[in-house]
Formats: sequence, C-alpha cells, structure tokens
Amino acid sequence: MKKQSGMSTEKIYRLFIYVALVTLAISIIVPVGWVFLASIKQNKEFYGSPWSLPDGFYFQNFIDAFEKANMGTYMLNSVMVTALALLLLLVVALPAAYVLARYTFRGSKLMNSLFKAGLFINVNYIVVPIFLMLLNGDTYLRANFGEGFLLDNLFVLAVVYAATALPFTIYLLSSYFQSLPSTYEEAAFVDGAGYFKTMFKIMIPLARPSIITVILFNFLAFWNEYIIALTLIPGPNKTLPVGLMNLMAAQKSAANYGQMYAGMVLVMLPTLILYIIVQKKLTQGMTLGGLKD
Repeated sequence: MKKQSGMSTEKIYRLFIYVALVTLAISIIVPVGWVFLASIKQNKEFYGSPWSLPDGFYFQNFIDAFEKANMGTYMLNSVMVTALALLLLLVVALPAAYVLARYTFRGSKLMNSLFKAGLFINVNYIVVPIFLMLLNGDTYLRANFGEGFLLDNLFVLAVVYAATALPFTIYLLSSYFQSLPSTYEEAAFVDGAGYFKTMFKIMIPLARPSIITVILFNFLAFWNEYIIALTLIPGPNKTLPVGLMNLMAAQKSAANYGQMYAGMVLVMLPTLILYIIVQKKLTQGMTLGGLKD
C-alpha cells in the first residue's frame, strides 16, 4: 500500500511539473509569436480580431521602422555599445576573477567582499549619481577646454555598462575558476609557463563555458537596458530600447501599429538568435565542472 501511495504521489508531482512548464512555455511563446505576426500586418488588419492571422507578409513595416523611425541607426548604436561593453568587461573581469580565485594576497579577502557586496546594488538606484558625476565632469571640461564629451557619448555609456556588470561577472567567473583543479597550473609551471601564459593559454580556455554564459547574460542586460541609456544619452545617438520607446509613443498616437511591432521584433530578434546559437554552451556553463575526462 505504501509503495502504491508513493508512486501516485510521484506521478502527481510529475504531472504538476509538466503542467507548470507547459503553462510557462505558452505564456512566453504566445506573446512573442503574436508580436511577430502583428509586425507583418497592415494597419487595417488591427481593427478586426487581434488573434486573426495576417492576410499576407507586409514587409513595409520593417522598412518604415528602419528609415522613418531611425531604428537602423539605433540598432547600430546598440550593437556598438553592447560589443564594446562586453569587450571592456571581459578584458577587466577575466584577469581579476582568475587572480581573486587562485591567489591569496594582502587585501584579497576585502576585494572579494567588495565585489560580492556589489551584487546587491541595483544600478537603477545609482544612475542619478552617475549622471551628476559625468555632468560635473563635462562642466569642468567645458570651462577649461571648451568642450565636454562625457554625456551623450556611446563609449562612455559602454564603460558604465561594463563597470556596473563587474561584480556579477567577477563573482561568476571566480566561482568557476575555483572549481578548476590546481594540477593544470602545476603542469604548466613544470613546463616553464609563467603566470600570464598559464592564465591565457590554459585556464581561460578551460573556463570557456562559463565565459559564454557571462557573455550571454551581459549581452541581454546591455542590449535591453533602458534607464541608463535614456539618462546618459540625451541627444540623438540613442540606443535601440530608447528608440523603441520613442517609436511606441509616436506610433500609438499615429495608430501605426505595424511599424511599432516591427520595432519590437528588431529588438527581440538578435537576443533570440544569440540564445539559439549558444544554448548548448549556456547549459554547459551552468552545469559543467572543471574536471575533464
């Protein structure tokens, strides 16, 4: 009797898990699919049933989004900022995470504690102090050199993105480096490799799954970030999320819904493509240990 009860409980638990997963999948897939379908509809089709299939593929929505709403320029800005921020982040975070994970020196515990404390700081709460700091810097530069460049600068925005992502990135990478056995380094030292060669030629390649995980998570954060970009880029060099919000505000009043949903697709599509490409590597980065068979 106890065995039957246990089996029935296990089946109920599995059924609950399956129902929860299917419900979650539907709640994600349906809105995303609806946006894709809405992006190829003509305006007159939006006045009927919202669940009706499009009459055809109206590609003009994407052309108008690129040309009239400057979404092409905004996308290029987002690509530049995201790529530059990821590059700066990895250049700083990889050596820092490796050193903090594998070596003990004076102040290492304090630095580890400070980086872990940074995990609990919401970037949106400090965007105003960052803006005021850059504004004061621009004021000083204008007073002494005649021109400032800290605000409305895509490079500065990329630096801010990379700096704010350092705590999470260093914490994740250092945890992975700590899981790697010291035999790799010992073998490298026996072969005559120095600290830098060991790090770049052996340890960092071993941490590739974790690095891919970091790149994906930070790519999503940088690509979809809105508040910092809106605050630090007041001029026309906007990123894609800020441009999308402007497009949505303009097209709602103009009742040009197809162009608005085409802009949403332009924001979502790169993240979906990247996730499909690195899905297997992402799973490895979350589950793989340091030991290799």
